Amino acid sequence: MSERYIFNKKLNKPNRAWGWLSILVLSMLAYKVVAQESQLPDLVDPDAKTTEILTTRLQNVDFHRTEAGGGSIAITFDKEEFAAEIDKGKNTLIVTLPGVEVDKEQLYKLDLADFAANVTMLETFQDPDGARIEIKVEGNYAVLQQKTQKNLMLEIEPVAETANQDSVESAYEGAPISLDFQDVPVRQVLQIIAQVNGFNLVTTDSVNGNVTISLAGVPWDQALSMIMKIKGLDKRLEGNILLIAPAEELASREAQQLQSKQQVAELAPLSSANVQINYAKAADMAEILKSNEGGILSPRGSVSVDNRTNILLIKDTDESIAQARAMINALDIPVKQVLIESRMVTVRDNITDELGVRWGFSDQQDSDGISGSLEGANAIASGNIPSLSDRLNVNLPVSGAAGRFGLNIARLADGTILDLELSAMEQENKGEIIASPRLTVANQHDAYIEQGTEIPYVQATSSGATSVEFKKAVLSLKVTPHITPDNRIILDLVITQDTRGDTVQTSTGPAVAIDTQEIATQVLVENGETIVLGGIFQQNATNANTQVPVLGDIPLLGHLFRNKREFNEKRELLIFVTPKIINQSL
Repeated sequence: MSERYIFNKKLNKPNRAWGWLSILVLSMLAYKVVAQESQLPDLVDPDAKTTEILTTRLQNVDFHRTEAGGGSIAITFDKEEFAAEIDKGKNTLIVTLPGVEVDKEQLYKLDLADFAANVTMLETFQDPDGARIEIKVEGNYAVLQQKTQKNLMLEIEPVAETANQDSVESAYEGAPISLDFQDVPVRQVLQIIAQVNGFNLVTTDSVNGNVTISLAGVPWDQALSMIMKIKGLDKRLEGNILLIAPAEELASREAQQLQSKQQVAELAPLSSANVQINYAKAADMAEILKSNEGGILSPRGSVSVDNRTNILLIKDTDESIAQARAMINALDIPVKQVLIESRMVTVRDNITDELGVRWGFSDQQDSDGISGSLEGANAIASGNIPSLSDRLNVNLPVSGAAGRFGLNIARLADGTILDLELSAMEQENKGEIIASPRLTVANQHDAYIEQGTEIPYVQATSSGATSVEFKKAVLSLKVTPHITPDNRIILDLVITQDTRGDTVQTSTGPAVAIDTQEIATQVLVENGETIVLGGIFQQNATNANTQVPVLGDIPLLGHLFRNKREFNEKRELLIFVTPKIINQSL
């Protein structure tokens, strides 16, 4: 069901004298008209609709989007005398303008979808008896109209649906109100809103002018906001009194009050105060007080620091000193502390399997000899038995063998000697290294702890001189905690675990390599919760063969000509961290 409103409609009152005169003239002419009726042609169709004389022209229709997502439409005429009828439907708003002629360039259909407003389309029409504007609107809306000289202003604002319609919650929270006024003083409308909602209202003399509104079920604070926006007003709430005045007037008045307050402050006497700083550094507090941006002290104020007693010496007006004390009381509080417990676990597991062989063949043929070396061949040619090391043709034993099996297979009468030795070794190492550094640190402060050794090495200069330098191999923990308002902890962590590595030869002498394991991260942790920051898993598998070329590749028999070594090492590092907020009451 649509709503229909009419405003500024001129009504012509009948004049009785002119009425009687019209009757007399018509009576005198009636006979002549009747006599000639049969002779005159029909020039006018008696059933035709009489067209109203168009006296006012529509010159322009302007649209722009409001901050609330609504539409503001300004209709401009060439005269101040015009009438308008507003027909509000569910999704269509029709503005009928009787006796108004539309300029040809203003007859158009305007698509407003790109404005992202509740008004999506606007179209103008020229009817026989006047102009018509159809406006397409999405959702619930309220219309506020205002006539200003040659302009008709329409404010079409979205209205939140009721809760039972599952609509989006409105930014306005006032009780719903319905207003329907035509060309009434704006002061009167403001007084009605104040009386209905039970608050005190004060308006200045400069609040004037009339307004036409038609609102149904709109929050009263939204209706008040729209009226003030149309009339260029603003409000200030002081206690339970609402002051409404033109925005420029309020801004000017507040500027004068601020200037007057500054003048009073410039003339106020200066006082001195000593403020004890308990937990913070007095120098840091002084920087905050006299900061150029957001400082508490006035231009006439000053602050000094006594580092020995951690006291601030403030000289300023009483008001500024009171503000400084309030800020110091808010900032000078004990800083929370966090206990950081870290555990780094390194697990090592390696297995080594090795198989080796030694064998030799020595023989004397007349004055010649065959053996594992020249010395052995000479000895056996001379009729002597060479030493074992000189008799070996293949010498690939296992170093540090756990077991050996040796045979002097044959020593024949003709001087032939055959030796064979098999050696094997299997080694398994398992180890677990646990490092558990812990430290206590204040909130938002850095803390660092390390433990380890410094390894010396020789460093040569360009001149050839040498010096002893040291390289660190340490276990370290660097942490910066930040306690959130909900008692959780953000940790910035850097953890390193360095160990001594291999010794390498350089041009200046031996140097020691450092095996480094490091993790750097930021995590959010519950108070007292243990988390695993990360892990490093390493595996080193090595298969090495030492053999006699060609002979070592012969299947089966090749084992007599080679040494085989298998090495498999696994290393895993896990890092655990547990932060705990220290209870100050303990």
